[in-house]
Amino acid sequence: MKKYDVVILGATGVVGQTMIKILEEEDFPVNKIYPLASARSHGETVFYKGKPILVEDAENFDFAKVQIGLFSAGASVSAKYAPLAAQKGCVVIDNTSHFRMHQDIPLIIPEVNANDIKQYKKENIIANPNCAAIQLLVALKPIYDAVGIRRINVVTYQSVSGTGKAALKELFHQSQDVLAGKVTSNEVYPIQIAFNLIPQIDSFEPNGYTKEELKIVYETKKILNDPEILVNPTAVRVPVFYGHSEAVHIETKVKITADEAKQLLHKAPGVIVKDNLQGNGYPSPAIDAAGKNAVYVGRIREDISHPLGLNLWIVSDNIRKGAALNSVQIAKLLVREYL
Repeated sequence: MKKYDVVILGATGVVGQTMIKILEEEDFPVNKIYPLASARSHGETVFYKGKPILVEDAENFDFAKVQIGLFSAGASVSAKYAPLAAQKGCVVIDNTSHFRMHQDIPLIIPEVNANDIKQYKKENIIANPNCAAIQLLVALKPIYDAVGIRRINVVTYQSVSGTGKAALKELFHQSQDVLAGKVTSNEVYPIQIAFNLIPQIDSFEPNGYTKEELKIVYETKKILNDPEILVNPTAVRVPVFYGHSEAVHIETKVKITADEAKQLLHKAPGVIVKDNLQGNGYPSPAIDAAGKNAVYVGRIREDISHPLGLNLWIVSDNIRKGAALNSVQIAKLLVREYL
């Protein structure tokens, strides 16, 4: 099997480290791996297949040495380095928000719109969608294909790992302070996250929605290639370490029963249905999603307030399927069909 030289930009971050782990788990055909980060992380070590690899400074790296790049170091970093890498023949799979809505750059979820990946040849860049949009559309695509979806109402309950290492530490230390009866402080989030909910992810736009919420709107339309679909999101940060959850209420174009939806989801790639009315017959982020690759769906029921309504509860590990795994799945499509 042909092997590929792969660069990981943002290799010391939560997503970057998970990308390296998943390349190993998926037995991706890696010839040589190059972990990159900013100058402050230069000289740190990451491990691939049990072997230590020194992290290099992205500023001095020659991207002509690699064929595939997995980028997850922030939008401004990708804006700088992705075009440079692409010009030198490296196909960049970018996990930041920077390129997602660029017209000539495909926005890919392999279970949803794999055929769109061929558009990468225009810019040599492929965008990885927002983590909340990924799990939402993996679960909704089989229903969308079967009966159409006119409108999506979704409330996301997003874990702190989506913000990075500093947020994980903040939740941990705040939880200790609160349990010890101490006054706590916050630096990452605008208010305390421990034992609390924050109905704000990213900054507010003039229409009252946050940037995170609007990402879900615009990315859903692009991924489904459906400018008419209506999406109404509310994004909430919750005191969970790993795993996003979503309460989803859809209006379909044709009536579908809960049982019919379950049958479709049981067959859907990347989906595990956990739905019964006994005990813990529903998925949760800590018990089911954390550390797993699947998108879990439960609480599937017909909307008693609308004849074409269907309700679902969707849970997934935002760092794995919502970022690192989806990127590696895109890379696997690339090497299988295009490179």
